[in-house]
Amino acid sequence: MMDTNRPLRIIHCFRSPVGGIFRHVRDLVLEHSKAGHEVGILCDSTTGGEHEERMFRELLPHLSLGLVRMPMQRAISPRDVMALWRSYGELKKLKPDVLHGHGAKGGAIARLIGSVLRVNRYRVSRLYTPHGGSLHYSRDSFAGQIVLTLDRLLERLTDGLLFVCDYERRTYEERVGRPLVPARTVHNGISEPEFVPVPTQSDSVDFVYIGMLRDLKGPDIFIDAFAETERLAGRKLLGLVIGDGPDRDKYRDQIKRLGLSDRLGMLPAMKAREAFRKAQIFVVPSRAESMPYIVLEALAAGKTLIASNVGGIPEVLGTGSRALTIPGDVNDVARVMHDALTLPGWHQAHMPDPLSFKDRFSAANMAKRIMEAYRAATR
Repeated sequence: MMDTNRPLRIIHCFRSPVGGIFRHVRDLVLEHSKAGHEVGILCDSTTGGEHEERMFRELLPHLSLGLVRMPMQRAISPRDVMALWRSYGELKKLKPDVLHGHGAKGGAIARLIGSVLRVNRYRVSRLYTPHGGSLHYSRDSFAGQIVLTLDRLLERLTDGLLFVCDYERRTYEERVGRPLVPARTVHNGISEPEFVPVPTQSDSVDFVYIGMLRDLKGPDIFIDAFAETERLAGRKLLGLVIGDGPDRDKYRDQIKRLGLSDRLGMLPAMKAREAFRKAQIFVVPSRAESMPYIVLEALAAGKTLIASNVGGIPEVLGTGSRALTIPGDVNDVARVMHDALTLPGWHQAHMPDPLSFKDRFSAANMAKRIMEAYRAATR
């Protein structure tokens, strides 16, 4: 039986080093390396820019098993054979105890290579976190049939499933099937310094949208709701749209068309805690989500949050919270924005209790529970 106290050698496999997956992996690397485990990363080399390169440089001192980057295609293609072969060679040399795959492509790499290593009498545990991944596909499409069937087949090569929220687990059960292997939900968590409240600056605005500038995230809903909130309030308000993305020009045109250009500005993406200085009330009007970090970050910073009732967000704010809005409903978003702005005590009444929130959504707690899953899989 394996010593349950000895440090583990852990490799995280994923494709794209951007967004929530990369944030999740970085937090695990920092927490587990701090606890004495040896950690490494295998991911795509063609995704990300200078921002991601800077984060990799900051992470390197914590990656005792190194950073391996190679080209990985988003879609399934014949090139995957070469990526798998190269990955096998790299991972075999590192002799991991745990291969943790994130997202559809990372999950496939971790489980297939881990299984080959086990055929060769090398003991390695294979864990998988979907992070949306294949769960974005529908059974009604041909591509969805292929991807979801592959996920079911790969479950036979899996020692444990980890979900970042109950919503993701329910979606997996609906589209892939009830797990045939040990499965647990471990909510995303954020680091200790992020639980320090961020005061608003003297020239703060009334509302801020922060996120990707694409329709899935709902900046167009925020802009329309901002205009409707002004009508409800009977006065002009101030707001900001902060972020980058493919539809920036479309949203700028929308702001201009509604006559809001003098009071609803646009700023490029910035660090979340810098953005939190610009307002007290933040709006996340997404049409679809899993477990967005911006929700956790805003609440930890002491901000008032209004968000769509989608994905894992109700697990953070509480099912039935008055801070939750009907997805895609501009009038409902505006109603809640108006209430949050004008009703005394609205924040205290509808935001989570800070102490219980920190206990549930800290990175230390997340890393501890995931380590328990690693230990269970390596017995």
